[in-house]
Amino acid sequence: MTKPIKKAIFPVAGLGTRFLPATKAIPKEMLPVVDRPLIQYAVDEARDAGIEEFIFVTGRGKGAMEDHFDHSVELEQVLEERNKIEALEILHEAMPTAGHIAYVRQQKPLGLGHAVWCARNFIHDEPFVVVLPDDLILAAPGCLRQMVEAYQEVGGNVVAVEDVPREHTNRYGILDIVSDNGRLAEAKGLVEKPDPAVAPSTLSIIGRYILQPEVFAELDRHEKGAGGEIQLTDAMAKTIGKVPFHGLRFEGERYDCGSKLGFIEANLAFALASDELHDGVTDLIKKLV
Repeated sequence: MTKPIKKAIFPVAGLGTRFLPATKAIPKEMLPVVDRPLIQYAVDEARDAGIEEFIFVTGRGKGAMEDHFDHSVELEQVLEERNKIEALEILHEAMPTAGHIAYVRQQKPLGLGHAVWCARNFIHDEPFVVVLPDDLILAAPGCLRQMVEAYQEVGGNVVAVEDVPREHTNRYGILDIVSDNGRLAEAKGLVEKPDPAVAPSTLSIIGRYILQPEVFAELDRHEKGAGGEIQLTDAMAKTIGKVPFHGLRFEGERYDCGSKLGFIEANLAFALASDELHDGVTDLIKKLV
C-alpha cells in the first residue's frame, strides 16, 4: 500500500535571466500566462492532485510570490466596497489554507538537487512531489493528478516523461528503460543530459516528480554532476533498486515557459482553451499572420 502524498516542493530560486529586463524587479514565476502567474498554475495543479502543504525554495527578490499567496487587505477592502464579489472570490481561491505554506531560502545556486535538499526538514520520511513552474502543462485531468493515480498503481518514484528528438537528449534527464507499455516505462537507470550518440533512450524527464524520502540520503552527499551542480537526476538514479522507478507518459501538452518562444506559445494555447477568449484570440491570430 502506497503512502498518501500531501507535500509539494516548488524550486523557485532562479534569477530568470532569459526574461530580463522583465524579471529585474519581479520573479519569473510571477510572469502571467493569460490571467494567472506561472506559480499559480503550479500550485493549482498540485491542489487538484490532493496536495495540502506547499514548500517554496526561494532566493533573494522573491517577495512578490509570498505576497501573492497572502491577503491584500487594501485591495480586498476596495473590491468589497465596490461589490466586486467575483474578483474577491478569485483572490481567495488562489490562496492555500493558512498554515499550509512555507518558504525556505536556497542561499547559493548549486543546482536543482540542492534546491530540493534545502526543503528536507519539511518533508521528513514522507513521499512528496516536486513541481517546476517553468514547465506549464495543459491537461485535464492535471498532470500531477495523473501521476498520483500511476503512483497508486506502482509505488516508488514516478516522473513525468515525454519523447524528445534524439538530437535534444543533451538537454534533459533521460531514462534507461527496462520495460515500456506505452503509458508507464520502468527504468533501470537515469542519465543527466547525455550526448545523443550514447543516450539510452529518448524518453526525457520534465518538471514533475513524485519522490520517496530515500532520495535525501543521496542528496546529503552533495555530489556534483553535470554542469558542476548537484543534480536531482543523479540522486534519483542512485535510489533505483531500493525503490521502484517509473516514467509516466501523461496526457496533455507541455510548454517550456523558461524560453521566450515557449512562454508565448503557452499564452496562446491557454487563451485558445478558454471559452471566453477562444474566438477573439483566433481572430487576432488570423489578423496578425
